[in-house]
Amino acid sequence: QVQLVESGGDLVQPGGSLRVSCAASGFPFSWYTMRWYRQAPGKERELVAVIDSSGGSTNYADFVEGRFTISRDNAKSTVSLQMNSLKPDDTAVYYCNMYDGRNYWGQGTQVTVSS
Repeated sequence: QVQLVESGGDLVQPGGSLRVSCAASGFPFSWYTMRWYRQAPGKERELVAVIDSSGGSTNYADFVEGRFTISRDNAKSTVSLQMNSLKPDDTAVYYCNMYDGRNYWGQGTQVTVSS
């Protein structure tokens, strides 16, 4: 079965940095584009970043461009999101996503940016 397990969420101060990671299993990880989404309370889930199967192409939402970096390690079946210059508006549960005829999600990891 497909499994996506996020980790690394924490409480950080504005301007700080944090790296969240997703461990994937149950599917040929290196064949798939991977995505990070986030969802804040009372808001819709929104796409944050995308990385293609090889890691050679990435795309970012405007609100994180220049601050966040998505990466993957196909040998380890992991995808990560390095978050710098964090803002309170970045506070959300961050989810790893894969699509293969349906969407697969991890359990999410909480990122809280607050002073």
